[in-house]
Order: sequence, then structure tokens, then C-alpha cells
Amino acid sequence: MPPLVIRSPQVFREKQNIDARVHHRVTAIDLPKRTIRAQDLNTGKAIDEPFDRLLVATGASPILPKIPGVRARGVYTLSSLQSGIAVREAVDRQAPRRVVLVGAGYIGLEMAENFIRRGIRVAVVEKAPQVMSTLDPDMATLLADELVKNGVELFLGESLREFELQKDEVRTVITDRRTLPADLVVMGLGVRPNSRLAGEAGISIGETGGIKVNEKLETQTDGVWAAGNCAEAFHLVSRRPVAFALGTVANKQGRVAGINIAGGETVFPGVVGTAMVKVFDWEVARTGLQEREAKQAGISSAGVKIEARTRAGYYPGAGKIFVKVVFEPGSGRLLGGQIVGHEGAGKRIDVLATALHAGMNVEQMINLDLGYSPPFSPAWDPVLIACRQAAGQV
Repeated sequence: MPPLVIRSPQVFREKQNIDARVHHRVTAIDLPKRTIRAQDLNTGKAIDEPFDRLLVATGASPILPKIPGVRARGVYTLSSLQSGIAVREAVDRQAPRRVVLVGAGYIGLEMAENFIRRGIRVAVVEKAPQVMSTLDPDMATLLADELVKNGVELFLGESLREFELQKDEVRTVITDRRTLPADLVVMGLGVRPNSRLAGEAGISIGETGGIKVNEKLETQTDGVWAAGNCAEAFHLVSRRPVAFALGTVANKQGRVAGINIAGGETVFPGVVGTAMVKVFDWEVARTGLQEREAKQAGISSAGVKIEARTRAGYYPGAGKIFVKVVFEPGSGRLLGGQIVGHEGAGKRIDVLATALHAGMNVEQMINLDLGYSPPFSPAWDPVLIACRQAAGQV
């Protein structure tokens, strides 16, 4: 069994008395009849299954542009365990010399590191002027420098135009500015909520493209819930609906929906958009709103960025850490934070995420009683140094 599969259908049947039917595709939801139609992919047989209560958890689908060659052999997406296995098998089988990654988000940058470690030349094509659009530009620059230092070719501000094929297999990636040879291409343009099935059934879809739900994960259709990457969530800082394709959010939503479907009573209050990634020697983390996102939400914001050390400066292994705090001038309300640094930097984002959930301001954060020991932190933790500087500008 693949190591990321927590429970097999057999375990579900034997321990939880759950009839988990894999290799079945749901093709329609009939709300008036309270049935779903599914196709057994092994036999091709269609079945109708009645329901009293329904959970829609159809996940997200990778974004693919409508350009020539996008579905050719050698072009891969990464959105599931099986798609990751397919890429690994292709690398082992073909031993590619050149790989082009389209998109410089979490997946693209993690793949860049792994291909480089396999001794493969890597080019990253990104339409935006920076890597990782979930960071502010001043923090993203640190990450771009790390990628280039490790041999990744970065082509920012370039749009993908088409793929040239040879015998139906990708050989060249063409942007609006250059032509790049490619033995293998990985598309990392993000995902969108896979809400089509729900929408066709008449279940309300929100402005993000995700299924509209309340804090109990109920849709606007009686007896129907939605959870995970197909559903919207409420952003606790912007106070707007968002669609975050994150496993942490999906798991929490699934728990809340399951309790409520079974007759319990609990809520999912919302998210702050906390995410982390490791790219070569940098740990990268973010939470809350960027300055750009705050502006889009109509919130006045300012930012402070500091450089510090992950441990006491005299302690062996102390590395660099950059912390950026985004706050509201006047009130000092914390709006978000970003961290880029060496080992021990990334998980500090949890302090900022907790403060966002608590609605704290930067002045209140200065006196947080955080742990200190030279192997783990300077006497003033870098997060608190950034908050102290922010408080001085309120």
C-alpha cells in the first residue's frame, strides 16, 4: 500500500463498518429523488444510490490552460498521490536531462528542488513577476535568490504559449519570450474547486468557485454538506469567503461536517491561510494577509521586515531568519506575517497564526511568554522583534 494511504477500503469495512467504494465515479446528484448516480470503473455498470444526508467532498482540479499540446505525453500535473507516482515513474524510466516547471508556487518550487537533487536541469516559467505569489515581493526575492543559487533557471514575467511535440510527446516549451527544450514538463498553475457536479445538481456555488457553506459546513440545500478543497471557507482577517486547497483545512472541515451529519453540533469558524514549504535551505511560511491582499480587502496596512538569527548568535548552527509582519496602522491589529529562513524558522509562523485567531494587535504580542533557550531562539524571538518594530510605527 502506498505510504500516504491511511486506511484501506478493507479497514473501513472491518473497523468502521463503512462501505468505502473505490474505483467508482459519481456522475450526477439528483436532489429531488435524493439519489446519486455512480459508475463502477471496473465493470462500467451504472448504479443509483439513495441518500438521506449527503457530503460533497470532490476536492480540487489542477488548472490547465487551453493551449496546444497541454495534454501531450510528457506533460504532467501534480494533484493526487497517483499523479505524483506517475511523475516519479517517468523520471526513473526516461532519465530526463531537462525539465520545465510551469508555475512557481508551492508544487513548482518543491519539484524544482527534487529534480535538481536528481541531477536534472530545471527551468521554471512563471507569468507573475515573482515566485510564490502568496508572499510579498520583498520576501519572494529571498526565495528566488536561493533557487538561482542552487542552479534553477528562473523565467519570471513570461507567459506560456504552447508546447511543441515530436511523435505526440513534448519536446519544447514556448513562452512569449523564448523557447525551452524539455524532456518532461510539470504544470503547477494551482487548482480550482471541483464544484461542477454540485453546481449541475443545483447546489449553490460561491464567488470563489467553491461550494457555498455556512460555519456548520451545510450548503444552502437541505441535507447536503460540503467540505475540503471543493468548499469555501471564511477568512477570519479579510472577513471574506476564500478557497484554500490545503490538507489542513480539508481535514478540519471534514471533521466538522462529519460530526454535524451524524447529529452532533460543532462549527468551523474559519481560516487565516497558514501554509509552509521547504525549498533547498530555506523554510518559507505565511499566514493572514499580504499587503496586496489587505488592499484588495479594503484594509489599510503597513509592513515591517526584520532580519535575525534562528538561535542565539553564539550558538553553533544559528541561521538567518527574515520575519515580515503586516499590521493595520492606528489600531496595530495584526493582519498577517511571512517568514523565510534556515532550519527552525518556518514553524514560528504558528505564533502569528494563533495571534490572528485571537485578534491580537502587535503591542499585545510583544509580551507573549515564548520559550527561550540558545539552541532554539535568541532571548528576543524574531517574531517578537518584528512585532516590537511594528508597534513602534503604529
